[in-house]
Amino acid sequence: MAGPGGGPSRRSHTKSRKGCKTCKRRHIRCDETFPQCRNCTKHQVRCDYMDNPTAMMPESPQSPQQPNLLWTPEIETTIELWRQTGEFPFPELRVYPQPQWRAYTKTELRLIHHLTSISNEMFRNRTSTMTLWTDMMPKFLSIAASYPFVMNSILAFSASHLAWISQSNETRNLAFHHASIALKGLHDGITNFTKLNSDAVLASSLLLAWQATDWRGWASLVTGTKTVIRSMQSWRHESLFADYIAEHTPMPARHFINPTNTPISQEMRREHLTIIANMNASLQRVQPYLNRNDQEIKWVDQLKGYLDRLSTSNQPQTPEEQFNQLYALRKWLFWVPISLLAAKRGDVNVLVVLAHFYGTALALEAMFPDVASVFVADMSLRPLEEIVHVIQGYQDPRYDTMTQTMAYLAGYPFDLVSSYKARRDWLRQQTTESPTIHQSPYAMESMNLDLGNHIAQHSYGQSLSPAFAPSPLTFLPPALASTPTSPYLEVPRAAVDVYSTNNYAAPLTSSPAMMAPYAAPQGHAPNYGVPNMTGYSSGFVATPIWT
Repeated sequence: MAGPGGGPSRRSHTKSRKGCKTCKRRHIRCDETFPQCRNCTKHQVRCDYMDNPTAMMPESPQSPQQPNLLWTPEIETTIELWRQTGEFPFPELRVYPQPQWRAYTKTELRLIHHLTSISNEMFRNRTSTMTLWTDMMPKFLSIAASYPFVMNSILAFSASHLAWISQSNETRNLAFHHASIALKGLHDGITNFTKLNSDAVLASSLLLAWQATDWRGWASLVTGTKTVIRSMQSWRHESLFADYIAEHTPMPARHFINPTNTPISQEMRREHLTIIANMNASLQRVQPYLNRNDQEIKWVDQLKGYLDRLSTSNQPQTPEEQFNQLYALRKWLFWVPISLLAAKRGDVNVLVVLAHFYGTALALEAMFPDVASVFVADMSLRPLEEIVHVIQGYQDPRYDTMTQTMAYLAGYPFDLVSSYKARRDWLRQQTTESPTIHQSPYAMESMNLDLGNHIAQHSYGQSLSPAFAPSPLTFLPPALASTPTSPYLEVPRAAVDVYSTNNYAAPLTSSPAMMAPYAAPQGHAPNYGVPNMTGYSSGFVATPIWT
């Protein structure tokens, strides 16, 4: 067809709508290849696709029937070579003994590759201890070499993250499939619990508890994990998880399955609102310094919005309500740090933002006494202490003024470390374990019975996780077809849209003026005012997140 004026036709051009910022700035077409477009690869610059999980999603799913595992040509090549040679792509992780990689399908290797590539980058950048799980992944894989139910726990954990990124129903079902197999294997492992398989039982219990989306499932797994740790005391120094056991022993005698509700007085409520106000004030001081850091400011906005909803919602009365209100924060604690640290490993702005996420988990422990310590706080303490150690180095006069200022703006989360540890030590002194009950040498009856009851039951109705409805098990293999499903680790369908790059909460109004660094009076926590007690909503509105 002739073009205007009878000349040759114009060549068609397809505009790139989701191109990375670098390509847009250079006014060139972006091929939108994840995790790094080819133009950025060619010019040896980091592509911002790695900075934002929602930018990773293709415009159309790979197939209506297949899980979206975010394949790229590079990943396909790596995994095909892995299948042919049996050589683990990340020897730096020092996984030993290694599983028999050739025995796994291409899909399973992709799930393993996803987690190990993240862990490898965190280890390489020396940021693995600033996350909740990446430094434990080599141990999990080593144990999985001998225990298939641990490997299925790992596969489920990986698929749950990929589902969170890709919004794929099929990927969520894949996570549920592997979690269901893992749960059955864990049940069998508990039945035959010994010193030999104790690390495997503990590893699977942790991985599955991290994925639990309903209150009953999580509470049962955590109670079981506590029983396992207690049973391992006599040989804890021989365990791969000796450090973890030391950090989580002794534990307060919390009875998650049948807890006693603690009434909330008006005075306690005012104290809780002060906690939220203090954290919000600290975030407010940080915001003006992040005006050129898109991802960091968006996550600060998310955290502030979450705290605002807590302050205007009814105080949770039951542990289940506490679980539901903390669920969004819990999900963020697992996935936000790896996203921000992968983009900017030692950046002081990233570390200050992460310090506030972990600090929030510590601060809310007093507000959610039945759940928060185990659900979010205890696991956040060590990453926050590591961040404190790094950021304090940035307060050195050798660094520029802006870097020093950012380091001082993490003062409030830093203070929470000492106050949380003091509160935890006091609670441990006040809490005495219940009298010893005559049990088997490994005290596994209660854990095994509860897991067995959950596996034996067909359903529990609607998911107990906020803003979600159940998703049926669709990938159960014939060997397990006769085993009714459990919502323990169900990966439910979202009832609301996932966040995207253009629907983050709008920045809260604040003065752009430079604010003075935080400096708390010695021995006193700052009081920035208590929000109005009136006008509480009828319930907590869950943050729309992907599980």
